[in-house]
Amino acid sequence: MSRIGKKPVPVPSGVTATVAGQTVKMKGPKGELSFNVPEELKVEKSADGVIVNMIQDNGPTRSKWGMSRTQIANLIEGVTKGYQHDLEIHGVGFKASMKGKDQLTLSVGYSHDVVLTIPAGVEVKVGGAKQELVSVSGIDKQAVGQVAAEIRASRKPEPYQGKGVRYKGEYIFRKEGKKK
Repeated sequence: MSRIGKKPVPVPSGVTATVAGQTVKMKGPKGELSFNVPEELKVEKSADGVIVNMIQDNGPTRSKWGMSRTQIANLIEGVTKGYQHDLEIHGVGFKASMKGKDQLTLSVGYSHDVVLTIPAGVEVKVGGAKQELVSVSGIDKQAVGQVAAEIRASRKPEPYQGKGVRYKGEYIFRKEGKKK
C-alpha cells in the first residue's frame, strides 16, 4: 500500500480547489493549474483537503495512486510558492543572454550560439557580472524542470576542467588528466 497515497492533500487558505470528475483544478495567488487523475482512481474533496482513492487494488493502480497525490500536492505548491531552478555557466567566454522574453541565447564554446525558445508560463532571468547565472522560474514544476534540463543539456559539465552548464550547488566529480 502506498503510504503517500493514503494522506489527504491539505488545501491552504488562499487556494481554491475544484474537483470535477477526474480533473483537479487549483487556483492561488500565482495562477491556476489543473491535473487529470487517471481513470483507475477516484478523487474527491473533503474537509481535510483533496483525497485520492483506488477503485480497484492492483499493481498498476497502486503505482498511479501515490504519483497522483504527489501531482496534486505539486499543484498547490506551484500556485502558492512557485518553482525555481538556478544554473551556473562555467568556462572562459561562456555566457547567456536574453533576446526578448522568449529566447535564451547561450554562448557555450561551440562555433555557433545555442538558441532556446522559452515556453509560456516559464520566466528566465540572466544575471551575474559576466552573465553566468541563469534563473528559471514558474508555477508548473514539470515545465520549469524541463526548461532547466534543456539549458543544462546545451553543454553538460565535463569532468576534466569543469566547464559547462550546471545546477547551482551541483557537485561535478573531477577526473585527473593524463600523466606522463
